[in-house]
Amino acid sequence: MADTTEPLLFPAPHPKQRQPPPRSRAWGCGLTAAVLVLLLLLLAASDPPCCRLFGAPPEPVELTLLAGATEKGAVCLDGTPPGYHLKRGSGDGASKWLVHLEGGGWCSTVKDCSNRKMSALGSSNFMKPILFGGAGILGSDQQLNPDFYNWNKVYVRYCDGASFSGDTEGRAQDGSILHFRGLHIYEAVIDELMRKGLANATQALLTGCSAGGLATILHCDDFSARFPREVSVKCLADAGFFLDVKDISGVRSFWSVYDGVVHLQNVREVLPKECLANKEPTECFFPAEIIKSIRTPMFILNSGYDSWQIQNVLVPVSSSPDKSWLSCKNNIRNCNSTQIQVLDGFRNSMVNNLKVVEDKGDWGMFIDSCFTHCQTLYGISWNSPISPRLGNNTIAEAVGDWYSRRRQEVKQIDCEYPCNPTCSSLLPT
Repeated sequence: MADTTEPLLFPAPHPKQRQPPPRSRAWGCGLTAAVLVLLLLLLAASDPPCCRLFGAPPEPVELTLLAGATEKGAVCLDGTPPGYHLKRGSGDGASKWLVHLEGGGWCSTVKDCSNRKMSALGSSNFMKPILFGGAGILGSDQQLNPDFYNWNKVYVRYCDGASFSGDTEGRAQDGSILHFRGLHIYEAVIDELMRKGLANATQALLTGCSAGGLATILHCDDFSARFPREVSVKCLADAGFFLDVKDISGVRSFWSVYDGVVHLQNVREVLPKECLANKEPTECFFPAEIIKSIRTPMFILNSGYDSWQIQNVLVPVSSSPDKSWLSCKNNIRNCNSTQIQVLDGFRNSMVNNLKVVEDKGDWGMFIDSCFTHCQTLYGISWNSPISPRLGNNTIAEAVGDWYSRRRQEVKQIDCEYPCNPTCSSLLPT
């Protein structure tokens, strides 16, 4: 079950793009669709095209392969060394580090993993230099990313298929070895980064999107434990709060996916011991259980109507959706009132599972009602005139306020769809 939602892997060159200051309040929540369309048309006709909408020109960052990967047992599915992209910080950000764990679904069967190793999600042979987005949390534009623009930024490539958590081996369909060594990859990459300056960080943030968001949740406490107590270490999980719910046919089909990952790749080592003492390992792989034992401050960013989960958890192909559901799962605006009630039920399950966060004083959350998935890496979602807003704050503003403690509490849950007028149809799904 591959997920290719992460937006950084664009081939160079990329159009030169910029965006207006993010805190302009002229773009209130009541912006009409007609005005928005007119503006986008005007921007499209500008020189250079869209020069003010998506941020500064993205910067190519070369792939660094992990040194001594084979000796460390830290290899991709096909046995090649894993890699990461490191962009050094500057100014007062030179001692601050943001480490992002790439997402990209999971492989839960030998067949899936055999196919996966023939791609960048299973082999570094297919990995290329990437462009750190001109906007988003990895962007370098101070206006668009004021809290993290000049930090050291690392994008850790995902090539194990189990959210950086497996620790065993298997046999591919062609008889070759399948290396399920995600846990070793995570540990070895972080160790190497520590030697490259991460150990001297004064502030550090572990982030991830989708399957990388789950990895962030799984490894948050371990990451924090590597630093002295006086260092500000926090975690940000974007679109990683996957739910254990029945699909529209009444089957827990996504449980079966996670069950396959947990047992095929032996992820038990990263699961909370408190959970394992009372529950099956598969249940302990779901974020609702994991977050109960996390001690490190964490920010949960998710849509209550997460487009990927609606398409793959709630309405998967295995649930045999009819044409009406196929139209609905691809675009929430096509859903009828009965289907919206089902989606509301999904959203309410997420909200209920997040109630534990209310008792964690140093945690934060931003649960919007937009039909989207992964919001930190896209400039349009992170901090733009048409970004989702809660309490009149963009995601970048909410995360920055939480990390820097500019506000006492940053815990915001949106109302049910379609109540939020800042949920643009242009958001990525």
